[in-house]
Amino acid sequence: MLEKELAVAIDLARAAGERIIEFYEAGFEIEEKVGLNDFREPVTIADREASRIIVEGLAKAFPEDGILSEEELDDIDERISKRRVWIIDPIDGTAGFVNHDGDFAVQIGLAENGIPVLGVVLLPFHNVLDHARLGHGTFSQVGADKPRRVSVSDTTEFADLGLAVSRNHPSNRMQQIIKHFGFTNTIRRGSVGLKVSLIASRSADVYIHPSPRTKFWDTCAPQIILEEAGGKMTDLFGLPLRYDRPDVHNHNGIVASNGPPHGSIINHLKPLLAEFGRIPYKH
Repeated sequence: MLEKELAVAIDLARAAGERIIEFYEAGFEIEEKVGLNDFREPVTIADREASRIIVEGLAKAFPEDGILSEEELDDIDERISKRRVWIIDPIDGTAGFVNHDGDFAVQIGLAENGIPVLGVVLLPFHNVLDHARLGHGTFSQVGADKPRRVSVSDTTEFADLGLAVSRNHPSNRMQQIIKHFGFTNTIRRGSVGLKVSLIASRSADVYIHPSPRTKFWDTCAPQIILEEAGGKMTDLFGLPLRYDRPDVHNHNGIVASNGPPHGSIINHLKPLLAEFGRIPYKH
């Protein structure tokens, strides 16, 4: 199931990744785009050209499917009418791309009836490819090595959990979360997809993103990669993420974990969320 879809997604991710690295090495101009709550983030020609490579390739291979990309106009009525929708972030972690720290990813996810069923996350600079499809596990490939199946840890104690945190967007709230849980091991990396992949491969165990600024393309591919490795991803309140809504924002933030402590993490977050004034957003 989904063998062709996976092969096409991997080929397109690699093609986009090659183009991105060309810009990464040659230089590029940086622009700004404005998002939720006037939040400004960088965008480059590499984002747009990578998006075109992926979108055009998917449209040719699967003309009946819907497509949602961060760098393309969203035809909402068309998208929500489709049973299958490809969800693309051509460069997840553009800040890492701009800063030349290597932490950025090409992400291609496929959601069916609002549920992720396939995901590809490529780190072009590190030449690491993670991929998963529903019911077939998660695999990681470094360079030309043979893909190896990966799975999450079984760590449950908060003090023992490795927490993946943002390299480029530190926040006071994250410091409060670290103190509240008693986390002692933090791993600072860029890109949502990269941090979630760290959990899938046991380099980390939990990732908490309290901001409402992530969108479908940040989480769709990483979610299926994490879940097929045995982990879990929900919003901050433990509610499932869905990808068939008109509004593409993950207003309720995200929690990704290795699975066993997920319920305890959600419960332990409740007093902090109350302190932050966060209540579940009603879609």
